Amino acid sequence: MSANDFVRIVEVGPRDGLQNEARHVPAATKIALIDRLSACGLSVVEATSFVSPKWVPQMADAAQVLGGIVRADGVLYPVLVPNDTGLSRALEAGVREIAVFTAASDAFNQRNINCDVDESLRRLAPVVARAKAEGLWVRGYVSTVLGCPYQGRVPLHDVVRVARALDAMGCAEISLGDTIGVGTAKKARQMLEACAAEVPMAQLAVHFHDTYGQALANVYACLEAGVRVVDSSVAGLGGCPYAQGASGNLASEDLVYLLHGLGLQTGVDLDALCDTARWINAELGREPVSKLARIAAERRFRG
Repeated sequence: MSANDFVRIVEVGPRDGLQNEARHVPAATKIALIDRLSACGLSVVEATSFVSPKWVPQMADAAQVLGGIVRADGVLYPVLVPNDTGLSRALEAGVREIAVFTAASDAFNQRNINCDVDESLRRLAPVVARAKAEGLWVRGYVSTVLGCPYQGRVPLHDVVRVARALDAMGCAEISLGDTIGVGTAKKARQMLEACAAEVPMAQLAVHFHDTYGQALANVYACLEAGVRVVDSSVAGLGGCPYAQGASGNLASEDLVYLLHGLGLQTGVDLDALCDTARWINAELGREPVSKLARIAAERRFRG
């Protein structure tokens, strides 16, 4: 890896990290979190989700949050949309970037959105087409790329097929997600390389949960394979409701520490990010789960 390489971090904390919080998080806190993350130098901050408030009440204030943030120059603020109704709401709120989602597992899709993989792709196609016609940047998420909580192993060709379909629809970027955190480095790299044989590596991102403590190892393996976009969540916010004991997303501050230690550039101020992690933990009334957030109060790290 070249010391001049740049890795773009996609910060998913405000959406993926907060959506399953049992206690209501005020819109003001979400807005402050997004603004703080923008100020840390992150170039992509996933802001919220325009899903049905009935199913995800934590995201019921999506329009208010999106309208309250201070948009920093050069920063993308994608929002998750599940269908055409969600896209309409997002457009009314003035979005410029969206994300759509499906899974490589039929069993997961059936439990999550009540249809199989093929039907989910058929449903997404007109949403992506409309978004692109409106001039929006579109990101696609593929869940369960290294395992499913309902069917177990997910065949590699199923992951590649879904990634290829999202690329064909016109998704500018495709995030490959280990939803339950069961992946290990060798399998993660093999999965990425198989997808990269069909979709340009520059359009691929990786998204690892740290359920079994393997997220950073998986990232490293995929960096060696050539990926340069990685998803993470400040303070390790979020968790997988489908895996007992899941410890949630890879913490952004731990990821940045790794990347800077490898001589890779991120544009992120690590001290400011650790400060943000401690702040949001205090707002949520929880103890830090990331390594950096726990120790940064005693020692300042600069990448």
